[in-house]
Amino acid sequence: MNLHIAPDQFTMNKLSMELPENIAVVLEDATVRYRIPRERYRTFKEFAIRRVQGKVHFDELLALDKVNLQIQKGEVFGLIGANGAGKTTLLRLVARVMRPTSGRIVVYGRVAPLLAMGAGFHPELTGRENVYLNGALLGYTRHEIEELFDEIVDFAELRDFIDAPLRTYSSGMMARLGFSVATAKIPDILILDEVLSVGDIAFQEKSGKRIKQFQEHGATTLYVSHSMKSIEGMCNRVAWVDHGKIKMVGDTKEIIEQFQLFMNIEVSA
Repeated sequence: MNLHIAPDQFTMNKLSMELPENIAVVLEDATVRYRIPRERYRTFKEFAIRRVQGKVHFDELLALDKVNLQIQKGEVFGLIGANGAGKTTLLRLVARVMRPTSGRIVVYGRVAPLLAMGAGFHPELTGRENVYLNGALLGYTRHEIEELFDEIVDFAELRDFIDAPLRTYSSGMMARLGFSVATAKIPDILILDEVLSVGDIAFQEKSGKRIKQFQEHGATTLYVSHSMKSIEGMCNRVAWVDHGKIKMVGDTKEIIEQFQLFMNIEVSA
């Protein structure tokens, strides 16, 4: 059964009886398989012709393999693991931008995702126009964006650049703008996938304080970073993802120590 959020009151009541009230996200045997063509095609037309001819052959990539996980309301939950381990795929499930191939995921509340640098932005539009565009994608009304606009710009520290095209922004400036829009209102669930790693130290600290404030108001944050220092400083619990599976879940410091020990062994092997 594929499920992103309970579709009707009966299902909601059934789920509420099964799960504690303090749970924000549940994954049950969540599996994601990607089908990847073995050959490279230069154009979509070439791919379509080959597909009609039955000459396109696929390999399957198991991105997530029967993942079971519960994330509590109000915690900052970290995901660590090597590149390609399945962290971003897991975040995409929680963000509701994709469905599991099999299994189930249940997400309670409004999600504000920051999954990739520049996602939801248009490089030829100005910063001002992108605030309205990205805000609309996150479900804000135009009136809400107008009310929040000055706060968004000031938090991002981009007042002098807000009417410049986004293509003139550095990666750090885009990260600041994206984070400011996504966190202009307290979401139920905030998803951060490496977007803060490109900002300067001062803005990282400023963002960390905002996340802590959200946590005090009951918001849940899912945080992915290759900076173990950042993970340790922000997260209550951590899951170590390895080859599409949850290898370990628990205390942040303990999981990081085990992960670093494993990675050191892998490098020296």
